[in-house]
Amino acid sequence: VQLVESGGGLVQPGGSLRLSCAASGFTFSSYGMSWYRRAPGKERELVARISSTGGSTNYANAVKGRFTISRDNAKNTVYLQMNSLKSEDKAVYYCNARDYSGTVYWGQGTQVSVSA
Repeated sequence: VQLVESGGGLVQPGGSLRLSCAASGFTFSSYGMSWYRRAPGKERELVARISSTGGSTNYANAVKGRFTISRDNAKNTVYLQMNSLKSEDKAVYYCNARDYSGTVYWGQGTQVSVSA
């Protein structure tokens, strides 16, 4: 099983980034997918979640209206489009997969930095 995040980097405030998480080794279309983040000195928090079919999404209040989660089950990939980035969005972003039995997988994380 692998979840490989990519797309992180350094961006100026107000800028955009698109994170990707490529999955392999399990039945991707059977898993709800989420993005979490951990900022320096803070607990890990849920950013966004998408159902296995992509028909349902949820967002943390801090990112509503700025971030969009989506998935392509044909490509076994989940995305996080991040717009209007703020300094407080700086964190390591993690991809998470969870099925109805409670099986959970995590990616290794990708760093997002927001600075002028």
